[in-house]
Amino acid sequence: MALIEEPEKAMRLARAIASDISLYNEEKIRTGIENDTFFDAIAAELEEGRELYKSRVAPNLYLATNFYDRAVVDIIFRSKGHIKSKIW
Repeated sequence: MALIEEPEKAMRLARAIASDISLYNEEKIRTGIENDTFFDAIAAELEEGRELYKSRVAPNLYLATNFYDRAVVDIIFRSKGHIKSKIW
């Protein structure tokens, strides 16, 4: 399989991975946000997603962008704004 070299496709992949993480880890995410331990609570899932993203995107595009990190914030955090938390 060829590596993704187009920024738009890389961004879509990052958002799809973040969406899957959000979908399959709802309880961990909710608890992590409530207790301000989000990154610890789903560290393994975020790292697995990052490795998948990195393996599918051309190295120069991966190093030059932060699409994966932005997708985590846009897809996971933004959609969980209704969860009560000390951080907001």
